[in-house]
Amino acid sequence: MAFQADFQRDGIGLRSGGLKILLVEDSRMFSAVLCHRFQTELGLAVKSCPSLKALRKELADDGHGYTMAVVDLNLPDSPYGEALDCTIEHDIPAIVFTATFDLNTRNKIMERNVIDYVLKDNEFALDNLVATVRRAISNRKTRVLVVDDVVSARQVLVDLLKAQQYLVVEANSGLEALAALEAYSDIELVVTDHHMPDMSGYELTRRIRHRFGSDRLRVIGVSSSNDRMLSASFLKAGASDFVYRPFVAEELQCRIANNAETLAQMRQLRAAAACDYLTGLYNRRYFYDNGPKLVNECLRLKVPSSVAILDIDHFKRLNDTYGHEIGDKVLKAVANRLFTIFEGSDNLLSRLGGEEFAILFPQMDSAAATKLCDEIRSDISRLKVTADDEELGVTISIGIAEIAGYETFENYLNAADQFLYMAKHRGRNQVYSDAKMTEEAAQ
Repeated sequence: MAFQADFQRDGIGLRSGGLKILLVEDSRMFSAVLCHRFQTELGLAVKSCPSLKALRKELADDGHGYTMAVVDLNLPDSPYGEALDCTIEHDIPAIVFTATFDLNTRNKIMERNVIDYVLKDNEFALDNLVATVRRAISNRKTRVLVVDDVVSARQVLVDLLKAQQYLVVEANSGLEALAALEAYSDIELVVTDHHMPDMSGYELTRRIRHRFGSDRLRVIGVSSSNDRMLSASFLKAGASDFVYRPFVAEELQCRIANNAETLAQMRQLRAAAACDYLTGLYNRRYFYDNGPKLVNECLRLKVPSSVAILDIDHFKRLNDTYGHEIGDKVLKAVANRLFTIFEGSDNLLSRLGGEEFAILFPQMDSAAATKLCDEIRSDISRLKVTADDEELGVTISIGIAEIAGYETFENYLNAADQFLYMAKHRGRNQVYSDAKMTEEAAQ
């Protein structure tokens, strides 16, 4: 597993994987700008419809496949929101983009259970709309747990969250909520009522905080109580926010969105701290922090694991001859190739520093790791890096040690490093390991 995969998952350079969005807007200027921004900034496929007639023609095919729609509330042939009703009839989640707004209009929009509405009343309107679409796409990957023993009250929250595109899990008690947190490891937000039969929302919040930090899971308390100290009690118990009922839907939406955004920012900070600045792979610190956990889990399950140290051959000579710029180019070429090989696997790949990389192979013994590493060595030997109109070949040497018992993580790496030294001593562009040494001794 390499760093780049998590970097993308955390929303940096968000790409939307071929999602389609319907833009219903009669202004050519707005339509052209939004089509461009949705495509370039969010990676969305966009279909623009300038009128209700064009919209109905586009949706005549039931297999339209639109993820969501951005709909101008008032079009020349749709003065009373008929275009919005049309998208809702076709089960397309909608964001309303409108210049006409008052309390009556707001109520009509919210009754339709839209994702959100954005006003065309300021210079930041287009930025706000793009941000709203981005947030709605991100919400489709965010799981929220709603806890309330009153079915009708819980349903109001569930409907609001589903309209916002969140993945929603429901629980009608504190114990059910704790069970849901066990069953769904990806729950990021908990919205909980206070009064429940088995435990209060306050007590549930305390139990959640005992297991999850606020950088991993956010808790929002909700209550119809008249006790104005209740919000303080929730916050002191570890809640991230609190809302009194009856609430304004937009306020709760914003509070939930702000907490989700805070979590995303924290993930990005963790990802940046784990990143090697040059190659984009996990760095030494991440490897030393997470490698021991993987090793201990394998030892607990009594399954093998192995660790490899990989070194680019004659790297100092390459730097001295061609300069550090070419050296960096070689490092990135090797890192990109390794990332491509290990992407999606359970193996932990990182750059330790300089020209050294480390790979941890959970549930793989030394013999299997040696075979795989020799294939990697052969693959990288075919890499070519251009330097001053000259094609440079790249070779690597790899040392591998199997992890058989509880020792310090440093000891495992030292063992692999010794086998790396032997691979270099035997001529470089080789893989050497304890399995290979045992095999040679038996011959």
